Amino acid sequence: MTDSATDNRNPWSVFLIFLRLGLISFGGPVAHLGYLREEFVTRRRWLSERNYVDLIALCQFLPGPASSQVGIALGLSRAGYAGALAAWAGFTLPSAITLMLLAQGIASHGEVLSAGMLHGLKVVAVAVVAQAIWGMARTLCSDGPRICLMLIAAGITLMVPTAWAPVGVIVAAAIAGLVLFKATPPSDFEPMAVAISRRNGAVCLLVFFSLLVGLPLVSVLWPRQTLAMVDAFYRSGSLVFGGGHVVLPLLQSAVVPTGWVTREVFMAGYGAVQAMPGPLFTFAAFLGASMTSAPSGWSGGLLCLIAIFLPAFLLIVGALPYWEQLRRNTRMQMAMGGVNAAVVGLLLAAFYQPVWSSAIENPRDIVIAIVALIALMFWKLPPWLVVIGTGATGWWLG
Repeated sequence: MTDSATDNRNPWSVFLIFLRLGLISFGGPVAHLGYLREEFVTRRRWLSERNYVDLIALCQFLPGPASSQVGIALGLSRAGYAGALAAWAGFTLPSAITLMLLAQGIASHGEVLSAGMLHGLKVVAVAVVAQAIWGMARTLCSDGPRICLMLIAAGITLMVPTAWAPVGVIVAAAIAGLVLFKATPPSDFEPMAVAISRRNGAVCLLVFFSLLVGLPLVSVLWPRQTLAMVDAFYRSGSLVFGGGHVVLPLLQSAVVPTGWVTREVFMAGYGAVQAMPGPLFTFAAFLGASMTSAPSGWSGGLLCLIAIFLPAFLLIVGALPYWEQLRRNTRMQMAMGGVNAAVVGLLLAAFYQPVWSSAIENPRDIVIAIVALIALMFWKLPPWLVVIGTGATGWWLG
């Protein structure tokens, strides 16, 4: 289904689309990219496959939550700054609100999802990611050199499991692209309709670096817990490469030794966030709502949630105008041939670890994943229905 008359370019429409994704996008950052691809490349055709992978490459290169940054960029291209905010809110608020309720004792981890249902949701992520990788590989890895780059990128990422490995792989693939590929613009190149001037982009980048440097100084000069919390969560959101899981140890070192959150509460939230749809960065909302002193509760949760996602907004808005300019350059197009293949390789590595390794425990799980993949690729069932069906199967069998 492509855009219809009711799918208007306004923030409310963007919010509703991302809200539905925020309710069903289980499985972690790589699975989120699969859900976004199915919704906006395959179903709504907001952008081409190649442009989608270009956008993933940019977000992989920037620090922060890559899947959320992709969503922010899509909302920005659809409905401007308000669309970016709407996309973020729709994708983020379902899990953030649930975690804040959990932090205040209104719900408990055992009541959020049963162990069997949680396992079923991990299995469906295998199908979602497999579908996305297959579709992108068919478009972007169509010859021998690109397939080799894809496999090399996957192998390096698996053998060097560090947060900086994806950045190094992308840089090396760009150099390989300059050597291997000709400067022929792709037939499906379409600039993203992002109405951001380079001046506004520069202002956002300046604000990003000013806050990164200035917040620690301000929190020392005016020692208030509110400022210290904003500083800690802003820095955590600014310095994370390699996906949402990397932010969890950073947050632990920020909130447990300071006494803001007890170790027991932190571990309870750590378990709960694995069961949530949407970005793992919403763990900040749980921690903010769990603070032992004010601000806590709803105000603390919202404060920490905004602080940890603010760098993602500033970086993607700041980088997009320059990115669009670079993508038109012929040498950059050569480099992007290698980068696109490497991005598929990064997703292939993530498909094995952690998506497959954390979900597939026995032959029954393989059968469930295959049925879910068939439902998505051949029966063309909507992802939300496949998610509900697989989760229910896990609950029934668990």
